[in-house]
Amino acid sequence: MVVSAGVNRARPLGGAFERFNAYLNERGYQAKAGQIIDASIVPVPRQRNTREENAAIKGGELPEGWEDNPAMRRQKDTDARWTKKHGKSYFGYKNHINVDTRHKLIRKFTVTDAATHDSQLLAEVLDEANAGISVWADSAYRSEETEQWLGEVGFKSQIHYKGQRSKPLSAYKKRLNRLRSTIRARVEHVFGFQHNSMGGKLIRTIGLARAKTKIALMNLTYNIMRYLQLERRTRLA
Repeated sequence: MVVSAGVNRARPLGGAFERFNAYLNERGYQAKAGQIIDASIVPVPRQRNTREENAAIKGGELPEGWEDNPAMRRQKDTDARWTKKHGKSYFGYKNHINVDTRHKLIRKFTVTDAATHDSQLLAEVLDEANAGISVWADSAYRSEETEQWLGEVGFKSQIHYKGQRSKPLSAYKKRLNRLRSTIRARVEHVFGFQHNSMGGKLIRTIGLARAKTKIALMNLTYNIMRYLQLERRTRLA
């Protein structure tokens, strides 16, 4: 699906993030040459809950006994979710971002729990202000519905092809994927900087609202650091 219902998309610190993006545009760093969309898991400390408690939380209910223990309840994150990536389990949230290919700046973002599929937020983070029409993303975002929708709204899909057990990718599509990876890989530099140069992506907040604020600050800080790097390059050129 292109868009999911029921996802809280309020953007904390959105005003500050958007004001800085407006400043970037004024300085000549407009979004150009297309956009790259991806998501990264932002872990939080794991909760020591029983299976019954986790089942109640997943069902939208408060586990038995929690209501009578407000001190414990305040330490429990009932918004974060478990997910698996490359066979490893993670507990937390996801930072869904849009990066312009020219300057490698984050142009839009939103935050969900970690179990939300990446493709469900494609429409939410698509940047219509980008001067380029190409959209890069990995194969998790690809579907017939998405391909048709992108064409209808005026974008050119550069999303990786997805193989199936009964129908592996042809040599031609594999070659296209390799070519597309040369552009799509730029978004990994963003997540790599946040992980390696900003003290890692683990956050120690409780609840979706605080996680959104923390991740918004993370994205804004990256943009400020990237802007300073771009300015240094301009002065040295």
